[in-house]
Amino acid sequence: MSTSQPSGQTPLPDPDANGSTGAVVPAPAYVAEAPAKHKGPLELRRKQAAAPMSDQRLLDTRGPDQFIHTDPWRVLRIQSEFVEGFGALAELGPAVSVFGSARTKPGSAFYEMGVQVGRHLAEAGVAVITGGGPGSMEAANKGAVEGNGVSVGLGIELPFEQGLNRWVDLGINFRYFFARKTMFVKYAQGFIVLPGGLGTLDELFEAMVLVQTRKVTSFPIVLLGVDFWRPMIEWIKETLVKEGMVSEKDLDLIQLVDDPADAVHRVLHGIPRQPSGNGEQRPE
Repeated sequence: MSTSQPSGQTPLPDPDANGSTGAVVPAPAYVAEAPAKHKGPLELRRKQAAAPMSDQRLLDTRGPDQFIHTDPWRVLRIQSEFVEGFGALAELGPAVSVFGSARTKPGSAFYEMGVQVGRHLAEAGVAVITGGGPGSMEAANKGAVEGNGVSVGLGIELPFEQGLNRWVDLGINFRYFFARKTMFVKYAQGFIVLPGGLGTLDELFEAMVLVQTRKVTSFPIVLLGVDFWRPMIEWIKETLVKEGMVSEKDLDLIQLVDDPADAVHRVLHGIPRQPSGNGEQRPE
């Protein structure tokens, strides 16, 4: 029995005996590898990666009614980042946060300093917390792994995000800087700061303010790399102190050294110690 195609519709293909439509199927085009962008726990590529960052949406208010339409849900998302961070790090034990430039090249003197810092901390039974990125952060995480210690990376959503480095064993990705910063301070007993740029300076000066205002106590901050940091220290002395913007004793909040082993010794020496469960002494 024959059937007729309704007018106005495209005829259906007539398969032959082999099930082929007879149409030539073009070979799939080569798809170049697209860089990934991380948005919280999501990994996005191509058109999906064009979405604005969460921090950008939070701070970019576009109208008087923006709050009632978006912020209540955003508060829950922010809360979830704190819950996730607290849950993942609550049983971490003694830890030190290590900061430094993402642009530090593997094999450079600064990179090797980071590796040594991570290794010395791990061998002392102290977890290493970094921003999870490349450069000096990767170096410290690598040293922690080589020292058979705990290597933690706290990533952040950025327009040039590169993801967590391969030496991170416990990684958390954050949308919001302030949630991430809380984890750096709450779960660390001190900071070691390698040479770095704006992000490193941000973490350094925020830590100094927290200690100065007694928001945190017994929190040693050690700068590693005398030649790199000395000009900044001199500027603080010659400009900020002379103009009365800061007190000279504020400089006592930081220590400046050149040797990675010395930096680790100083930061651990500044941490109160208490007996661990097996009777050994460990940082509090």
